Amino acid sequence: MITIAERLQKLPPYLFVDLRQKMEAAKERGVDVISLGIGDPDFPTPDPVVETLCSTIQNSEDPDRHRYGCDNPVDEFPQAVSDFYQNRFGVSLQENQIVTTLGSKDAIVKMALGILNPGDVGIAASPGYPTYNIGHVFASATTYYAPLLRENDFYVDFDAIPVEVKRLAKVLWINYPNNPTTAVAELDFFERAIEFGRQNNILIAHDNAYSENTYDGYKSPSILQVKGADEVAVEFFSLSKAFNMTGWRLGFVAGNATAVESVKKVKDNIDNGSLRALQYSGAKALSIADEVTPKLNSIYQKRRDTVVDALKQSGWSIEKPKATMYVWAPVPERFDGSSRAFATALLEDAGVVVTPGLGYGQWSEGYFRISLTYPDKVIEEAISRIREFSSR
Repeated sequence: MITIAERLQKLPPYLFVDLRQKMEAAKERGVDVISLGIGDPDFPTPDPVVETLCSTIQNSEDPDRHRYGCDNPVDEFPQAVSDFYQNRFGVSLQENQIVTTLGSKDAIVKMALGILNPGDVGIAASPGYPTYNIGHVFASATTYYAPLLRENDFYVDFDAIPVEVKRLAKVLWINYPNNPTTAVAELDFFERAIEFGRQNNILIAHDNAYSENTYDGYKSPSILQVKGADEVAVEFFSLSKAFNMTGWRLGFVAGNATAVESVKKVKDNIDNGSLRALQYSGAKALSIADEVTPKLNSIYQKRRDTVVDALKQSGWSIEKPKATMYVWAPVPERFDGSSRAFATALLEDAGVVVTPGLGYGQWSEGYFRISLTYPDKVIEEAISRIREFSSR
């Protein structure tokens, strides 16, 4: 009899797989379903990026266009990363501080495999991206969840982490702008994070997936702007959300050279790198960031205003987020704080899918997430249904 590995049995159901299954089941029952659940941009990838892909993959003068991306890397991509960080954050990166990755989800797990031993502890902020814990499970490590509380503006409370956890921990995962809470951080928070990492010999892994999705004049900093950050920190950057490239699977890890090298070694033994045409396309995307992101963010900001204004009119206590492509909202009182009960009832009775907070960890209970990555008319219809549902 075939059995699956114990590590897989330790994993909870993956949040977005569970959401898709519930959507499909509801559709089969005849429910007219609208989803605001998954953060996958509805806009096409910018034309210059697509044109670069097409021209490079069709370039018959490049004899290596079809070969392994790791054996035939494109120098232009890490150079574009370096230029982007210099122009955007004023951060200088050396060649050994950058590794090209298959997006950031993949890289997060590979980082865990590269730095954690069985029995080690990894600290993950909660609410947080489920993949941090998944990486720990695959590395046979243990997760300590550091709660992100509204009364603390959804920041990690470094002083509240137990002494024994700090002694055993090898990595702390943070994410600002934050998914799902939409909290943003200024440079002083990152300074505290770096000092925490230095004092406790803990790698600070900053998941910077949403730094370019910002509004109302807010500009998200990089943790690598902190003096001495590259001694104890790395930053994960994905082209998925900033450039509408979720399916392209392209990103990078930058910062501490030892941690970056650990990802490279894991990659050498697990994957064969990104297609050369993708690397050229990623370089193009980073080079036109100033042209692309303001237009995209203006649309997300309009959608944010539509959602938040409508919910506030229906009695929700909620503020407009300064970043990300989400809205993090409290569950109505009649559901006694159960995000699962609310999300289930909303799907069954109104045909609207939102992400229950519980899927992001125990400290997420009492909230739900709305994604702004759907066409305006879809969002407007969904919010209309939510308002009608909440008034019953």
